[in-house]
Amino acid sequence: MASLIASLGTGKGTWTELKKIIECFEWEKIILVTNDFGKEKFSCSKQADFIVIDINKDLNDIIEEIRKNICNKIPDTEVAVNIISGTGKEHMALISAVLKSGLGIRFVSSSENSLKEV
Repeated sequence: MASLIASLGTGKGTWTELKKIIECFEWEKIILVTNDFGKEKFSCSKQADFIVIDINKDLNDIIEEIRKNICNKIPDTEVAVNIISGTGKEHMALISAVLKSGLGIRFVSSSENSLKEV
């Protein structure tokens, strides 16, 4: 579980939670699914790759955009996923894209200064 894929939406307070998740573990790869605003404004101390999506597109188009951007970029058979931030449509697209890529999912969150599987 060395790679993290997370939704980075515009929900108030969710960026702080996501930063905690990023900071409390040594991730091999961090991929954040977001919009242009999130890519421009979000910052953390670790290197992260951004997949910029247009939430106004059809759900299947968003799924395919995410899937093609994670395909062959994850060296493991499973990934840590966090969807604390974002909307239901973003969450569905992210989870569907990960599963269609053949990866298993472990949902994670932060607990004080540590990572926990939920």
